[in-house]
Amino acid sequence: MSTERQIYSIDNQRDAIRNYANVMGYDIVATYEDPGRSGLSLVGRPGLRRLLEDVESRRADFETVVVYDVSRWGRFQNTDESATYEYRCQMAGVRIEFCAELFVNDGSIGSDVLKAIKRSMAAEYSRMLSNRVFAGQCRIVALGFSGGGPAGYGFRRLLVDGSGNPKAMLHRNERKGLASDRVILVPGPKEEVLTVRWMFNQFVKGKTEAEIAAALNARGLVTERGRPWTKACVATILTGEKYIGNSVWNRISHRLLHDRVRNPPSAFVRADNVIEPLVTRALFERAQAIRRARAYLKPDEELLADLKKLLKQRGRLSSPIIDAAPFCHSASIYVHRFGSMKAAYQLIGYDASANYRKLDVSNRLNQIRQQTIDDLMSNIAKAGGFARYDPKTKLMRVNDEFSVAIWIARRRIIVTGYPRWIFWNRGLVGPDVTILIRMKSDHQTVRDFLIAPVHEAQSAPRMLNANNGVRLDAFLFASLDPVVEMARREPISAIP
Repeated sequence: MSTERQIYSIDNQRDAIRNYANVMGYDIVATYEDPGRSGLSLVGRPGLRRLLEDVESRRADFETVVVYDVSRWGRFQNTDESATYEYRCQMAGVRIEFCAELFVNDGSIGSDVLKAIKRSMAAEYSRMLSNRVFAGQCRIVALGFSGGGPAGYGFRRLLVDGSGNPKAMLHRNERKGLASDRVILVPGPKEEVLTVRWMFNQFVKGKTEAEIAAALNARGLVTERGRPWTKACVATILTGEKYIGNSVWNRISHRLLHDRVRNPPSAFVRADNVIEPLVTRALFERAQAIRRARAYLKPDEELLADLKKLLKQRGRLSSPIIDAAPFCHSASIYVHRFGSMKAAYQLIGYDASANYRKLDVSNRLNQIRQQTIDDLMSNIAKAGGFARYDPKTKLMRVNDEFSVAIWIARRRIIVTGYPRWIFWNRGLVGPDVTILIRMKSDHQTVRDFLIAPVHEAQSAPRMLNANNGVRLDAFLFASLDPVVEMARREPISAIP
C-alpha cells in the first residue's frame, strides 16, 4: 500500500486474505507486507524482495501465495516485470492466487488474458495518478507555496494551514502531516541572511565563486547541510531566483522512476514575488550579468582546452573535480554550453562511462540503505520498541539503550576472482552495534547482514570474504530480526 486509501489498507487486505484462506482451507504461515511503499519498483518493496528470496532459496514452507489483487503485486510500468516475478515463484513450486479478482489464476487462456489486462490497468493507473499529482503540484507552486525539497541556505520552511495561517516551523527531514496544510519559504536566521547578501556583494565586486567559498570556509561557516562551501554551492545561491522572491519549479523531472531530465525553461513552473526577498532585484540582475559575461568570455575551444588540462593533471574528471579547479568554469557551465558533461567529455576524448555506472550504483545502494533503516525502525516500533535515526551522526538510537550504525557494501571481485565486501566504515564514534548490508552482484539484492558488536566490528578485516571463519560468520544473518528482538519490549501488565 503506497497511500492511506481505505480500500487498500493493510488491515482490509489482511481480512480479505484471511477469509479467502478459510474458504479454501489454507493455513496462513507467513505474511509479507509493504506498507507505505510504491509498487513501481522492486527496490522499494522489501516485503516482495523477502518473499522472492525465501521462495527461491527454498526456505519457504508454503505452497501458495495469496495476494489481494493484481495491482497489489505491483504497478510495474513494464508489465513483463510483474510477470517475471510471478514466474520465478512458479519455477520454485509456489503458485500465486488473487483473492479479490473474479478469475482463477490457473494458467488458462482466459485467466492469462485477464491478468495481462489487469497488469496494464495497474500500470496505467500509476501514469494517470502521476499526471494528476503533477498538475496539482503545478497549481500549488503557482499559488506561491513551496513545491517541496529543502529550503536552501538563508531560508526556512514554515507550515501554514489552508488559509495561510502559520502553524509551525519545519526542521530538516520534517514533513507536513495534513493534506490541507501548505509550506512556504521564509527568511532564516539573520546570520544566514547577511551571509547571502555578503556573497552577492562580493561577487559583483569581482570575487569568483571559488574565492567566495574559500572565504566562507576560512570563517568557519558551513552550508545548510553542515558541509564545507564549494564553488558549486556558491553558484547555486548566486543563481537562485528565490533570493529575489521568485519560486521556480520543475527544472528537473524524475517521474515514474525514469531517469532525471533537465527541462527547458518553457517547462518551468513559476510564481514571481511570492517569497520575501533576501537581496534586491538590481543586485541579483547585476550578478547574473557578470556570470553571463564570465561564462561566455571563453569560446568553446578554450573551455575544452581547460578541461583537457585538468584531465592531464588529475587523470580523471568529474563534476566535483571541475568545480574545485580554479582555472575551470563550473560543471554547470559545461552542461549549459555542451548540453551535458558526457557530451563535453566526448569532445575531449574522455571515456566517462565508468563515472555514470558508479554513480547509478551508488545512488541505488544509498536508497537500499535508507530503505533498510526505515524498515528497521518500523519493525522495532511494531515490536513495542522505539528507534530514532540521526542523519548527522549516522547513528540509530534504540530504546535509549544502545546505538546502531548501518552501512552497505557492494560486492567486488578482486584480481584473484574472489568476491569481497569493503568494511571500512567503522571509525564512527559511539555505535554499540554495527550492521553491514552485504549486496549480491546485481547491486540490488541483499545477500546477508553482518550484525556485530562494536569490539567484533573493530577487529574485523577491512575486506570481508564470502567465508570469514566461524567467529565472524556467526554474526551473519538473513534479516535484521535479531536487532528487532533486542529492541522488543513487552507491554507492562497493570498490577491489580
